[in-house]
Amino acid sequence: MSKLEKTIQRQQQKIEEGQYYEAHQQLRVIASRYVKQSNWAAATDILYSGAQSLLKAGQGGSGGDLCIFLLEVFTKGEIRPDAESKGKLLSLLRAFPRNEPTRKKFVGGMVSWSGRFGEYPSGDPEIHHVAGSLFAEDLEPYDAERHLILGTKSSAETLAQLEYAWYESDDSHTAPLYAARGVLPYLLAGNLRAANKFFLIFTSQLSSKAGMSVQEVSTASSDLRVYPSLPLLNFLGLLLLAVQRGEAALFRQLKSHYSGNLAEVQWGDALDRIGEMYFGIRVPRQGNPMMDMLGSMFMGGGLGGGQKPATPGLD
Repeated sequence: MSKLEKTIQRQQQKIEEGQYYEAHQQLRVIASRYVKQSNWAAATDILYSGAQSLLKAGQGGSGGDLCIFLLEVFTKGEIRPDAESKGKLLSLLRAFPRNEPTRKKFVGGMVSWSGRFGEYPSGDPEIHHVAGSLFAEDLEPYDAERHLILGTKSSAETLAQLEYAWYESDDSHTAPLYAARGVLPYLLAGNLRAANKFFLIFTSQLSSKAGMSVQEVSTASSDLRVYPSLPLLNFLGLLLLAVQRGEAALFRQLKSHYSGNLAEVQWGDALDRIGEMYFGIRVPRQGNPMMDMLGSMFMGGGLGGGQKPATPGLD
């Protein structure tokens, strides 16, 4: 057994005996020595095993501190986000006790690190998906949204389940507000496929809701569900169709036809940006309205929606 393995085993034993503070401090000291030697692999092994043991013992603060230290090692060592490095971080993320405050800081650090050293400037999609899914399970919708929008192919379904569960604790007529929380950000992120998938899953659940009036409308090129009592939901479905076809005239017609309904919601900046992105319709503005809109939405405003979902299970 190597010296490093003996050290790891000794600290794990202390944690098992409940000597959490002493183990935490010694792990930091040992890891710092390896960092000074630029021995990134040894520092990683010490911090990963120590953080995992502390988190499993329910010591979220101490374990989280070592997780953040591990990210510092990855940054100093310029470790790239590959299967091994991401695997370690994601297994630690999943081990955090529920509602541990350090977890959000760790997630933010993971996103920043992966954006700096990986191929996705906004952060690695897999990290976003796992983080968003965990926040969804903990019924933290705003944190879940900001990550799932930038996630993987699986994220649209997770987000649709979250938004529908959130919607079910609100009034029946508010469905378009929750649908918009997926459709508009996905379009702003340039992900039409995810926007369509989200909308299909959300409306499929809505269509099975008791008392919900739905009409199936088929044309030569598409099939649409029409909701007579929810005009803004119809608008979102037609907006996706217009984006898919790239027809600026249809987009203008939609905004005009639903202008009365759109006046009741705060979708203006998002739709202006979508008009620019997909139809070349420039609107003179100051600042960065896309970021303002996303910031407003992710802090609980902008696209609508009520309180946190009351539904205990989202799967």
